[in-house]
Amino acid sequence: MTTSAAATSPTASDSSGLQAVLLDMDGTLVDTEEFWWRAESSLLADLGHPLDESHRPMVVGGPMTRVVDYLIDVTGAPVTAAELSVGINQRFTELLGGGVPLMPGARRLLRELSAQGVPAALVSASHRRDIDLVMRSLGAENFAFSVAGDEVTRTKPHPDPYLVAAARLGAEPARCVVVEDSPTGVRSAEAAGCTVLAVPSVATIEEAPGRTVVASLEQVDLALLRSLVPARV
Repeated sequence: MTTSAAATSPTASDSSGLQAVLLDMDGTLVDTEEFWWRAESSLLADLGHPLDESHRPMVVGGPMTRVVDYLIDVTGAPVTAAELSVGINQRFTELLGGGVPLMPGARRLLRELSAQGVPAALVSASHRRDIDLVMRSLGAENFAFSVAGDEVTRTKPHPDPYLVAAARLGAEPARCVVVEDSPTGVRSAEAAGCTVLAVPSVATIEEAPGRTVVASLEQVDLALLRSLVPARV
């Protein structure tokens, strides 16, 4: 887990109950879901098992173990889960080398959190090497630290990544807002006891108690995030 020079302690004086914002990476802050799909579909096509778009919602959000098991099951490709996982990750990393587009509203939101001193952490199921590449576009200075999928015992949809991030910030999970784009990430955040702001990218996410759904990060600002966590008296 890497740490930047950003603040690593919650804002005790926040007028709301908000202590920290925890943000997913792929599909939430950066438009890499297309990269994952290209990596997966091109590799399966090379193996003689092309995928059509109907499979896309089923592979968004990881974790990789679930994705490769699904792809092998639906295609019958003559490859092991380990081989397919390595191949997909290699192609994804190659695609990242050309630069990563940010989702609309992402840079403005990160700058607002940083300017207002609100602790923020990046929490992703992606591997460390990929996060470090993406950080060149996102700006590591906008985050207290990042948590990678290969740095926790159990990644999303388990609660571990978000529990680790909250603990490192000294924040209560219930006073953290998690920004996610996939059902897998939402399950992880909710299992950790966090409030969720969902910005769906490919798969549909419905509103639910403790969960708010918006169409774009362009609708998200600090005022909205603060409104989601009741003030403590």
